Amino acid sequence: MTISTRHLVDPELLALADNFPPLTLSDESLPAIRGMFTSMLADQVLPDLPVETREVAVPSREPGRTIRCLMIRPSSMAPSAPAILHFHGGGHVMGAPEMNQAELMQWAAELDCLVLSVDYRLAPETPFPGPMEDAQDALHWLHGEAQTLGIDKKRIAMAGQSAGGAMAACLALMTRDEGEIQLAFQLLEAPRLDDQIRDGAEANPFTGEFVWTRQASAYCRKAYLGAGNSSPYASALRATDVAGLAPTFVAVGALDLFVDECVEYCGRLLRAGVPTELIVYPGCFHGFQMAAGAQVTMRSHRDSLNALKKALVG
Repeated sequence: MTISTRHLVDPELLALADNFPPLTLSDESLPAIRGMFTSMLADQVLPDLPVETREVAVPSREPGRTIRCLMIRPSSMAPSAPAILHFHGGGHVMGAPEMNQAELMQWAAELDCLVLSVDYRLAPETPFPGPMEDAQDALHWLHGEAQTLGIDKKRIAMAGQSAGGAMAACLALMTRDEGEIQLAFQLLEAPRLDDQIRDGAEANPFTGEFVWTRQASAYCRKAYLGAGNSSPYASALRATDVAGLAPTFVAVGALDLFVDECVEYCGRLLRAGVPTELIVYPGCFHGFQMAAGAQVTMRSHRDSLNALKKALVG
């Protein structure tokens, strides 16, 4: 039985819920959907802030290949500033750093920090572990070039939305296990943490109706993970040990397909002694921040900014 959750949606988000075009993902539809998002990014209006934005080519582990990243920094940045390594959303199959450029500019301006957003390779052309290798290479470069970039290598945070939140969480686990870099913080917004989509009696019937559906998520997980992958570096919820991770902030909507896995992961972090903050926004589905003028969207941006400020600035 299908349950409509429209009556639970925040009233300011109803127009988005009712008018967002159905996102039916497949190998055939993906090129057109990617093109649609590219066109939307080309038309976006960016804020007038005292920051500088440029593309940088970060070396990869593969000779002759670089990773395009978007670097945003204040026009006049204090010495030994904090840094945020960021990963965009898009189900691992679409998206670009420019999706979040306006908010990343605000982070750089208000936190006096450097932001590096990674244009990692996408599935299905490059499935796991390729995108995570890009993420790890970008972190190693950022940490290794800290003095040249004018940042404090002890104040590097991970951040990401949706699939990008999944990558940030997985990279935090990889970095802890590698033992060479100590991360300061991880900010995960509506992260995809599980390699499985719960169904039957385990499924939450009040999630996944709007914008990001079970069908869309199933396509993306198969494109990224193949038939399945139990590695915690692919899906953080697979980790059997989460002790020693950096302090964590997780934000997700109550109607979001990922809410249950976010709650479960935060419970594990808390039981492992990891300082953790979880915010669940009532009436919000995945991607609700596209309703830019909604009060809950503005609140969520403030919550994320304040969490970063507390972790990196004090």
